Amino acid sequence: MVHSPIGEISIYASDNAVFKVSFHHPPNPTLRENELSHHAATELSAYFDGSPQPFTFPNQQDGTQFQQSVWQVLKTIPYGTTISYAIQSLQLGNPLAIRAIASANGKNDLAIIVPCHRVIGSSGKLVGFAGGLWRKHWLLNHEHEISQQGQLQLKF
Repeated sequence: MVHSPIGEISIYASDNAVFKVSFHHPPNPTLRENELSHHAATELSAYFDGSPQPFTFPNQQDGTQFQQSVWQVLKTIPYGTTISYAIQSLQLGNPLAIRAIASANGKNDLAIIVPCHRVIGSSGKLVGFAGGLWRKHWLLNHEHEISQQGQLQLKF
């Protein structure tokens, strides 16, 4: 568990990989912290403290081949920058799949780690974030302040 400016963040990890980072915390009495969840918590805390270092812990989430390809593109979006769903669809070589890509982004279980919060509407408007648009706004502003790049004003 990470205490952050945008709420408590739960980290779910096996002995091999972090498989979920979530703002929503359903009670799970069988969940136990381990070395990997502690490592992830340390790196997430550093992120919130302003360190734009890449996350180094192993992570993995289940998904279709299409979802995996969408999530791989998300991992390439530089800290402090945003892209649109249209740009993401072009990077995937499938410009007509914007809705499917948005749906795959919404199924991302690794909030912040796989930075779906960096994808915005083509108009610059904030759209779609399972953690809530107010969190997306906070994360983008946080990254902008640290990196001094990206959008300063976001449209709602």
